[in-house]
Amino acid sequence: MKKLFTALMMSAALLSACNENDDIIDDGFTSEITIDGDVDCCSADEARIVYNFLKNVKEVPELADTIDGTYRLHAYTSTGKLQTGFNYIYFVVTKLKNANYVKDITIENFVPLMTMNMGEKTMKHSTPIGGNASVIDGAPAALKRAWVSFMMPSDGEDKWAFSYDLNILSKGAETYEKEITVNPFADGQVWLKTFKANDNVYVLSLVEPNKWQTGTNEIKAYVSVKSSPMTNPYQLANEQFVIEQVPTMPDMGNHSSPDNTALTLQGDGSYVGSINLTMTGLWRIHLTIRDAATNEIVAGGDEESDGFSSLFWDVTI
Repeated sequence: MKKLFTALMMSAALLSACNENDDIIDDGFTSEITIDGDVDCCSADEARIVYNFLKNVKEVPELADTIDGTYRLHAYTSTGKLQTGFNYIYFVVTKLKNANYVKDITIENFVPLMTMNMGEKTMKHSTPIGGNASVIDGAPAALKRAWVSFMMPSDGEDKWAFSYDLNILSKGAETYEKEITVNPFADGQVWLKTFKANDNVYVLSLVEPNKWQTGTNEIKAYVSVKSSPMTNPYQLANEQFVIEQVPTMPDMGNHSSPDNTALTLQGDGSYVGSINLTMTGLWRIHLTIRDAATNEIVAGGDEESDGFSSLFWDVTI
């Protein structure tokens, strides 16, 4: 992600020598966005960076909204849909009069809530989130990103709602709520798992394995803890772990691969390691969770008949 923004920032630097109304680059930008000196909106260079970034993602229509007849909230994911497991969600607000991006927005207090129909009763629960929407390193302030890891898909009368507070130009936050559809994993894919330790239930959310290729890849995950009451969003766990991994190919005799490293806690609250995938196909990533302070196994230490941990993610590349 940082590489993408570095490239876009370099492009913006080259363009900055031109007048802000210069239309010599035909990327659709000037035909869709009007740069008219509106102090609430991005400059031409900032708007072009946001515009070019958003060309690489797709809008989620369910999360769009018109605000006070003046603004339009847009939300995007890599596919234009929400799925079970980890989702990055990107937000911008545009002015309807010129389609330019508003610089000063905050999006916070996310509450995803599942209502499960259980006959005469209903049960409600939330799911892991990554906090408030924030600026990505190197990006203009108009582009915000958050993440949500949905525990389960929508299914008939089992429905997800998604609420948040939106503040435009520091005029005071308004709360919005949308009913959303969360799609199931593709067949054979499992990117979210839970484990119990320290009298808590933890959720392991694997980040965007659909972008992996053969060879060495960064493997990134978050560890969240189930809240009490469970209608509150699940926050990142305070406990520190080390997540050991053994990738195998169950369709190829469970052969593994060399040069994998454990996932360890980073400053942003994520867990990061490296995984080496030597060929395409289904990979089962067996996990052993250790307490970072004591090195004791807290989950995943049990073995299945194949000799590997019964706690795992399934990813096909």
